[in-house]
Amino acid sequence: MTQKSSEGARSDDPAEIGRRVQRLRGERGFTQRQLAEPAYTAAYVSTLESGKVRPSEAALRHLAERLGVSYEELATGRPAHLAAELRLRLTDARRALATGAPDDAAELFRAVHEEAVAQDLTEEQADALLGLGDCLLESGELSGARDRFAAAERLLADEPLPRRVPAVRGRATAHLLTGELRYACYLLESALDELDAAGLHDPEALLLLYTASIAPYMDMGAHARAAHAAELALALAPRVDDPALVAGMHRGVARTLIAEGRIAEADASLAKAQELYRQLHIRTELAHCHWMRGYVHAQDGDLEQAESELRTARDILASKRAALFTEQVEVELADVLRRRGKTGEAAALLRPLLTTSDGKDEGGGGSGSTGGARSTEGTGPLGAGRGAVHAGGAHRLLGLIAEEQGDTEAAEEHYCAALSLLERSSAVGDLADLCRLLGDLLRRTGRVEAAMDAYRTGLGHRAAPGTTTLGPAPATPPM
Repeated sequence: MTQKSSEGARSDDPAEIGRRVQRLRGERGFTQRQLAEPAYTAAYVSTLESGKVRPSEAALRHLAERLGVSYEELATGRPAHLAAELRLRLTDARRALATGAPDDAAELFRAVHEEAVAQDLTEEQADALLGLGDCLLESGELSGARDRFAAAERLLADEPLPRRVPAVRGRATAHLLTGELRYACYLLESALDELDAAGLHDPEALLLLYTASIAPYMDMGAHARAAHAAELALALAPRVDDPALVAGMHRGVARTLIAEGRIAEADASLAKAQELYRQLHIRTELAHCHWMRGYVHAQDGDLEQAESELRTARDILASKRAALFTEQVEVELADVLRRRGKTGEAAALLRPLLTTSDGKDEGGGGSGSTGGARSTEGTGPLGAGRGAVHAGGAHRLLGLIAEEQGDTEAAEEHYCAALSLLERSSAVGDLADLCRLLGDLLRRTGRVEAAMDAYRTGLGHRAAPGTTTLGPAPATPPM
């Protein structure tokens, strides 16, 4: 792709090149003969400046040397080394995102993007859009993040698929955080199949896709696919040089180890990821490691250590203004607090996460109605369009707390709100337990038929553990 001039012409058009040569020659006080000799004639320079001939690379290199500019600047109109300078600024923006707040980093990415657009530098435009997408993911603006990743993918449409994989991964992550687990899996599996069909077995692209697929698989209850993706990621890791990708792999693999009850191995995998992120100064991912280690300790029954790790994760994410991730950690922290007997503190942590600006519960009605959950943009409450799985978890916890306090009506409302959110997101892994809780509540209040319906729904979700309706799994690449 080439730069556009103010008149809308392409920068490599003969007329554009001719105007640049004429302008630079005039600025330096050369005659056409002086510029042309000894390799060319004054008549050739005159023809070139009038836009009637397309100069060869050899001619442009000769003229660039005589005019004291780079070949690139004369051929494209771009200042020398501009692309390299923008790459350095992209690196600075990435560092700012790793260590600071996403909105501060977004300003740097936007500035690079604007300049890359002005100079029509496609690669730099795409990378700036990827950075902006990651910033919006952290701040919880999921619709905007999807748009940036999709725009980057369009810019790279003519590039080999491995170059587009980070944009695909970004779109899938945005859909995952929205609660669209099945579509996230579809995007990742489609890219894996396309890579295999084209014979493009790029280790970094494959590692990125397999690592990204673990979370939606786990949330959907597709444990077999998650475990297989983790095995493939582990096999690919020795062929990848990027330590951030390897760290992400260790963090993803830990989820499958937790599900298999291999707690010590999961903690060791997280420790490896944590050390790499610490060396790379990537604070958001470091917080995610504390978050997962908190979950590991909670699964192992060490609630005190779990609370400590989750508070550390929340503090890091809050300091980075990573709003959505902070809210998700708070749901899991509330679960640990409730289990430790700190019910009031847990409830106080959960309620603001589900409350809209008008004071209504994000479930749509009073304290937990199931109707009208809205898709949320920006830093609004957790709900159907933003952190749906954790929103369901928050309603489940509030239902448990209401039951413990003897308020069965509020408990039922929260369980129904959670059920609605989790069914829409296909989070099979959490649905069966929720149906059991709702069934038990209905049975205790004398509604036996309704309780049986709830139990049947739960059994339906548990009928084929570890599977989904996604169709055949992606082909395994040659290792």
